[in-house]
Amino acid sequence: MSRFRALLQASLNATKKALTWNLEELMPPTEKYIFSFNLKEELKRWHLYSDSEYGGLSSASLEITDSENGLNATFSGNLSLDVTEGSRWNIRRSGFCGMRSKKFDGFIDLDAYDTIALKLRGDGRCYISTIYTENWVNSPGQEEDNSWQAFVYVPKGNWYIAKIPLARYLPTWRGNVIDVKLEMNPCRIVGMSLSVNAEGGVPGATSGPGDFRVEIDWIKALRTE
Repeated sequence: MSRFRALLQASLNATKKALTWNLEELMPPTEKYIFSFNLKEELKRWHLYSDSEYGGLSSASLEITDSENGLNATFSGNLSLDVTEGSRWNIRRSGFCGMRSKKFDGFIDLDAYDTIALKLRGDGRCYISTIYTENWVNSPGQEEDNSWQAFVYVPKGNWYIAKIPLARYLPTWRGNVIDVKLEMNPCRIVGMSLSVNAEGGVPGATSGPGDFRVEIDWIKALRTE
């Protein structure tokens, strides 16, 4: 009987161990790198945009630079409220620049996560974090991705980790918040961007035309709950 009990206990222990192992395999990690700017090749995954495409005079650059933390990205430039004289574009506002990732090969699934984290060192301005998801809000035939945006205030000076709950991202259409109740589908993320406007933002942040500069070490997804 004791031998039988020993075999039974060994079998139960093996089953428990297998179940625990399978659960750990199924459970995603508490954080997931989306972008890490420690290689110069990372630049190939991004492109820049600004109001200069529509007659504005703002400019931006993105480069991988070396700091005390190693390599990271520097997004910098100049924000201008002026418009090229005689421009054929009838733009209502200027003074914006951004860096946008090229579309992912397929989708990034962040359904297991609830927060986006960015490690930044900035200039006291307020930036805008944007998540692009597969188009299902817009009308059929429209090719634009759905965009979800949240402000990111970056204090001047030291490195700072900004944490933005996914629930704080609001649906937008060409920079304007859509006044409807919608929920982001975190399973179908196709890209991200970081941008800056000369006007707007949060109270106390630096604003207005002029130079901007923010360093970016990484962007992650976190599971905090």
